[in-house]
Amino acid sequence: MPPQPQIMVDLQMEQVMPNPDLRSIAKLISQDPGLSGALLKIVNSPYFGLANKVSSIQRAVNLLGSRSVINMINALSIKGEMTDETIVILNRFWDTAQDVAMTCLTLAKRIGCEAPDEAYTLGLFHNCGIPLMLKRFPQYMTVMEEAYFGASQERRIVDTENRLLNTNHAVVGYFTAKSWNLPLHLCEAIANHHNALAIFSDESSRDVQLKNLLAILKMAEHICGCYRVLGNQEQDHEWESIRRLVLDYVGLSEYDFDTLKDTIHDLGAG
Repeated sequence: MPPQPQIMVDLQMEQVMPNPDLRSIAKLISQDPGLSGALLKIVNSPYFGLANKVSSIQRAVNLLGSRSVINMINALSIKGEMTDETIVILNRFWDTAQDVAMTCLTLAKRIGCEAPDEAYTLGLFHNCGIPLMLKRFPQYMTVMEEAYFGASQERRIVDTENRLLNTNHAVVGYFTAKSWNLPLHLCEAIANHHNALAIFSDESSRDVQLKNLLAILKMAEHICGCYRVLGNQEQDHEWESIRRLVLDYVGLSEYDFDTLKDTIHDLGAG
């Protein structure tokens, strides 16, 4: 997955400093799904032999150290491989990835989620299949817009992709996240992030961890207006179909959620 060009520029500037700041490097990397994925793949590899998979970018940077991280950044330098047109199209993806990640983190802290770092990671990576789909299918964003429109007719977004392309960005994202050695429950959340209606319609106590992550993600996607940025739609049809189920699950009223949404917008997240 290509890194965001401006992030690469900022990282190049940071690494030429006499004493590169690991916190600043981690903050920059955490804004980009491609760089974050590459970093987590390295630190979660058998070479490090960690007992538990790492999903925090800051911890991964601390474990690797500045020299290894800088070497990884240099190896991933895109060196003009992307056309201007592709960069413009992918800006829609990069912008929503950062916004949704920050909103997930804010929501997780506000509603008392036990693992806010994981909520951030899911927000950053949940659409990581989109750049790869765009690479394989040049007109993919047109299909994405049709898929978001199809949600108004009670179809899942991934159903339209499956019909037109025989695959979808959630499936591709799942295998990408697995290749990065992300924790399995995060991979499963990525695979199911457009299957929320079925998951939340199941009132059993199964899949609590998945429901917790997806509840935060779906609220964040709506707050950040992914239906406008990615789907070019005036209404969030997917959110309308799951809103009551998600809000009931997390124990928020419509008023509570609207107030929380306004607060997040005021904070600059979302």
